[in-house]
Amino acid sequence: QAQLLESGGGLVQAGGFLRLSCAASESIFNYIVMGWYRQAPGKQREVVATISSRGTTNYADFVKGRFTISRDNAKNTVYLQMNNLKPEDTAVYYCWANKGVSYWGQGTQVTVSS
Repeated sequence: QAQLLESGGGLVQAGGFLRLSCAASESIFNYIVMGWYRQAPGKQREVVATISSRGTTNYADFVKGRFTISRDNAKNTVYLQMNNLKPEDTAVYYCWANKGVSYWGQGTQVTVSS
């Protein structure tokens, strides 16, 4: 079974930046699409950004211009560069991958202080 391992979360001040990484246990060419979701306390999980196997990207409106999703096929890794972070970006961020079946990472906490 495919495994996704996130890293890069942490505590940062508003206006700061973080880069999340999602390392897959197999070639990411196997996935139709990969992406990042987040879930804040008391809220539903929501999509942040996705990237297809062809490199097509999509972003939630609330991160456009601030976050960038990318992939390194040689490293089987997907990244989420998060700039100009806001307190409302505080959440657990989950890596997601789909190849007809969805797979999730365990999540990494991002906390943005004001």
